[in-house]
Parts: sequence; structure tokens; C-alpha cells
Amino acid sequence: MKILVCVSHVPDTTTKIQFESDGSALNKTGVTFVINPYDEFGLSRAIGFKEEGKSVNITVLCVGGPEVEPTLRKALAIGADDAVRINTQANDPAYVAAQIASYAEGKEFDLIFTGKESIDYNGSTVPGMLAEHLLWPFVSFATKMDLQDEERAVLHREVDGGEEVVETSLPVVVSCQKGIAEWRIPNMRGIMAARKKPLAVVSPAEITPYFQTVRYNYPPPKGECVYFEPDQAGKLIETLAQKGLI
Repeated sequence: MKILVCVSHVPDTTTKIQFESDGSALNKTGVTFVINPYDEFGLSRAIGFKEEGKSVNITVLCVGGPEVEPTLRKALAIGADDAVRINTQANDPAYVAAQIASYAEGKEFDLIFTGKESIDYNGSTVPGMLAEHLLWPFVSFATKMDLQDEERAVLHREVDGGEEVVETSLPVVVSCQKGIAEWRIPNMRGIMAARKKPLAVVSPAEITPYFQTVRYNYPPPKGECVYFEPDQAGKLIETLAQKGLI
């Protein structure tokens, strides 16, 4: 079985976001980048299949410049077999999905894992668009996955008020979230082995980006907090009504 795990190169969750003076991009000075945590759930589940005794080859892929290679090396240290970097900037989710699909087409992958979203833009759009490009089934927000055989899988996913269990044929695109697997910490042996594992750099497909970000803005500052004493319930209700909140 061939599994492609798509990972994003994202700022650490503790990063204090600052933009360039003209608002054109994130100021990356002093920023630590990591594997997108939701993508890491997918990588961990792929490794789990291997540990269950299944014959699995795991390719990890990232769209980006040379700066993303440490992220790919960490994925190799965790347990991926080889890595691919598509040499173009991941500024447009539709463009990213098209690039991944162009790479995956014809390579006989049985399964593609992504995270449910990236923690920088929180768009949740790439996996669905990727599945559409490939004309594959798509299961989103998966919290559990088991393979019945080489052709079918059973997945659990969260829905409002409960859980949905679905069965699908392979190949399939799956977006992962917490629950599908536990994160793994690379050990020294994995880190050393990652240095010798192949990391291929491929040219992007000739696809025109769909849009370009013009400017980033900070959210408006929060207004002043107004306090009401316990005996001012009537005034509180009147204030909320005036603001159209009730």
C-alpha cells in the first residue's frame, strides 16, 4: 500500500503574529516553524498501519521552498519512508491542491492523508479540492480509520451531536483530526536515519495561481469592558437590547 501524507510548514502555536510593515506577509523573524499538528495525526496513523503488519510505503509531501525541508526531515525522522518538496510557494489553497493532485496523478497511491486544516490559515479547503481534482472519495474530520482489506476502509468522523461511521473504497482522501492517532516523538535512531532517506525536489506543474493575498490586517482592538453590579440586571438587559444583541 502506498500512502501520501501532505504536511504544511506552519508557525508554532506560541508564535506572536507580526506582519511586515506594508502588511504583505508574515514577519518570520524569530518564528519557529513546525509540522502542522493535524497533518501529524495523519502521519502517525499511516505509521500505525505499518506497525500493524501491513505492507506500507509512506511518502510525505510539502509544497514550499527550501525553508520547509526541516519540516520534511522531521516527518522522515518520525517514520515516513521518503519525502517530496514541490518547489513553489503555498500561498493559495486552490493552487496547492492542484499542485498536489498533479504530483499524485498516476503514482498509484492508495490513500492520501491531510490534516483537517492548517493552524495558520484554518481554511479546511485543500483536502476537499484535492479529492475533486483526483475524482476520489473524500472523508473529512476523521477520528478513527481501519482498513478492511486492500480495497476498503471504515472511518469514524465527528458530526453535530454525535459520530458518523462510513465505509469507502480505496483510493480515498482523508482529512484527520485529534483521535485518529497519537502524535509521535522522533527518537535519535529516527533522526539519524532521516538524514539518509530520500528527499526529492520536484518542479511545480504549470498552473496559474487562483488568487493573490494583497494585504494582512490585524483584527480591530477590543472595546472597553462595561461592568454591571449584581443589582443592575435591568440595565444590562437594556444595554444588550440597544446593541441588538438580544
